[in-house]
Amino acid sequence: MAIRSQLLKGVLPACILAVIDSQPVYGYELAQKLEESGLPEISDGTIYPILLRLQKQKLVYSEMRPSESGGPKRKYYFLTAEGKDELWQMRAEWGAIASPVSTMLKEDPSNV
Repeated sequence: MAIRSQLLKGVLPACILAVIDSQPVYGYELAQKLEESGLPEISDGTIYPILLRLQKQKLVYSEMRPSESGGPKRKYYFLTAEGKDELWQMRAEWGAIASPVSTMLKEDPSNV
């Protein structure tokens, strides 16, 4: 589990930006979308500090909007132009490292 946590720590901001890029979301909805994508163990205690850091870096901004279910207003997150650029760069970097790492980590030693 600790290895998975360390691996996620590096890519979770990119995953969060990608979710927000597909549509503005509020925090709980973001957690649900990450879970639907196969990342069920991401807690609110992990998500909100990343969102705060992304806001401080001016990669996302937030707006309070009425809840569609009629409840209290929710804070929705949106990508800034800088956030879109950063996400593009993260995607490019991920593409550059994911394939070689996957190849190196295969069990067949002749792949290395």
